[in-house]
Amino acid sequence: MARYIFVTGGVVSSLGKGLSSASLAYLLKSQGYKVRLRKMDPYLNVDPGTMSPFQHGEVFVTDDGAETDLDLGHYERFTNISSKKSDNITTGRIYSDIIKKERRGGYLGKTVQVIPHITDRIKEFIKKDITNEDFVICEIGGTVGDIESLPFVEAIRQFSNEHGKSKTLFIHLTFVPFLKSSDEIKTKPTQHSVKELRSIGIQPDIIICRSQQSIPFDQRKKISLFCNVPINNVIETVDVRTIYEAPISFFNQKLDKQVLKFFKIKSKKRPNLSPWKKITNITLNTKKSINIAIIGKYVNLKDAYKSLDEALTHGGISNKVKVNLIRIESDKLKSHEIKNKLKNISGILIPGGFGKRGTEGKISAIKYARDEKIPFLGICFGMQLAMIEFARNVLKIKKAGSTELDKKCYPVVGLINEWNKDGMIIKGTDKNLGGTMRLGLYDAKLKNNSAINKIYKVGTIKERHRHRYEVNVNLKDKFERKGLIFSGMSPDNKLTEIIELKNHPWFIGVQFHPEFKSRPLKPHPVFSSFVKAAKLFNGK
Repeated sequence: MARYIFVTGGVVSSLGKGLSSASLAYLLKSQGYKVRLRKMDPYLNVDPGTMSPFQHGEVFVTDDGAETDLDLGHYERFTNISSKKSDNITTGRIYSDIIKKERRGGYLGKTVQVIPHITDRIKEFIKKDITNEDFVICEIGGTVGDIESLPFVEAIRQFSNEHGKSKTLFIHLTFVPFLKSSDEIKTKPTQHSVKELRSIGIQPDIIICRSQQSIPFDQRKKISLFCNVPINNVIETVDVRTIYEAPISFFNQKLDKQVLKFFKIKSKKRPNLSPWKKITNITLNTKKSINIAIIGKYVNLKDAYKSLDEALTHGGISNKVKVNLIRIESDKLKSHEIKNKLKNISGILIPGGFGKRGTEGKISAIKYARDEKIPFLGICFGMQLAMIEFARNVLKIKKAGSTELDKKCYPVVGLINEWNKDGMIIKGTDKNLGGTMRLGLYDAKLKNNSAINKIYKVGTIKERHRHRYEVNVNLKDKFERKGLIFSGMSPDNKLTEIIELKNHPWFIGVQFHPEFKSRPLKPHPVFSSFVKAAKLFNGK
């Protein structure tokens, strides 16, 4: 029978509940237990799919095609366990389900209320799709005391009462500030946060204290006394140099042991953190470095390309080189500035994205990478723009473009349903955009002896997608005659999955998002190969 761990946050947002949950999951897995991670988000959007990166950051995509919160990326990277649609829910989805049921007459005319109907639906989510997991760790988004989070907090309170304290544990993450003016660490915000949680009916069993510096024993004792938590269950987490230090820090603080002690169970095996310590050491102590430029429209947003940033770090780990990410705003990149801005760059990456803003800057950077033989990786929209650049400057199709950006262009890229099997162009419409979105894991066949085939070392791959526009496969022969190879195709040969330049040291575009499947202990082969190529270019 599963044991449930609920992780809440207090004082301020963005404390690192996702990283703390992922670290605990990794440690429990290292102890021999099977773990599941889930995220409950309090916003009214049905999912993050249509939310702006300015508001939400990255949209993480699962194997089964869910558009989810970026914390699920942390879960996967730390545990190497693939998340599912059933592992993320929002207030919007819950209310949508409830309203649909009410409209169908599912409540038989009863008054539909937050309690019990909303809270019951949340409890259903917590228990859904559980098989033989030993632990289910549920992270509640937002901050305790926020109106938006109240239904979730009430639901987990009910859940604990129904399943018993022996099967449920509450972890509360708070911020413990250091006031430089008085040279003191202040515990009062934590006390107030716990008071707020207790007023709702939840007594935390473990408190994780986020701080900029180590918390003295006397201050931890104070938190223990006023928050009614054993001193050994007051865990500090000091700001780390890399997120991959977090599991080691929690292990040293004995967080996993305190969790097992609470549930009165023992470790199934001796944990081996050596692989994790190894990658952390490489990340922190590698001297050799390379510069890779990420050229996009959201580069100044910390979380907009979170999985991409981490995948490049993983590629650096596999090549024992530090990857310095040079973030360049594509809408401010002028063609005459390219050479100067990219003069110390060893690799160029164009990420996925939507919309017209900054596309010409990206296309100019792609041309520079192609002309100067600089390693290039285009992901999703980045691959499509590589095709457009090649069509304009090599095939001399001046009006080459994407129907997403210009309905009157020569369509090198268009909606998936704009290309039929007979090679005739069928114009898509805005009305069926949702129906054309390609989400989740799909197969791709790799061309024998191609560069991408040598990278993966297999003939068929499975990768995660998130797009509704595709390369016009009817132009395949024109491109290949000039040296741009369609080296990966869908099994039915209708959709272009991968392109590469024949006479270039490393120039690859992929329609999918390989960053979603990269792990620190298992770097994705595309990123390992890309960073290796950049390292070689840097050594010239």
